[in-house]
Amino acid sequence: MSAQPIADNLFTEDMSALIGARNRETGQIFFPLPLTPDDNIEPVTLGTRGTVWTYTVQRFPPKPPYIGPTDPERFKPYVVAYVSLPGQTMVESRLTGVEPDDVKIGMEVEFTVIPLDPDAPLEEQKLIHAFKPVQGE
Repeated sequence: MSAQPIADNLFTEDMSALIGARNRETGQIFFPLPLTPDDNIEPVTLGTRGTVWTYTVQRFPPKPPYIGPTDPERFKPYVVAYVSLPGQTMVESRLTGVEPDDVKIGMEVEFTVIPLDPDAPLEEQKLIHAFKPVQGE
C-alpha cells in the first residue's frame, strides 16, 4: 500500500490540484468541499498558482487531532500560510521548500503534495496539500 490522501475529496484524481466548491447560486468558491450535499455546491478544480497572503510558523507539535510527528525531539517547525488563488479563494496550507525566515507576503507559490510525516513508513504516510515557491521562469 502506498501513501494515501489525508482526506477524501481533497485532490483531483491525478492529485495535480485541489478540489474546491462553487456555490451554484452565488458563484462563491471556497475550500474545502462541504461535508453535506445540501449546500448547493458543485466541485471545482482550484488554480495551482497563487500568492502568500499571510503566514505563521508552527514551532511546536499541534494538539490532537493532529496526526503528524508529536515528539518534540523529532518535530520540525513549518510554515502555515493563507494562499490567495486569483479569482477563486484563499487556501490555508503548509509551505514547503522554503525556510521560515525566507517567506514573504506576496511570494508566488505553486501547488504540490507532501507527506504529513516524511519519516513515517510508506504504508502509513498521509499526503497533504502544500505550496512551494515558484522557481525562476
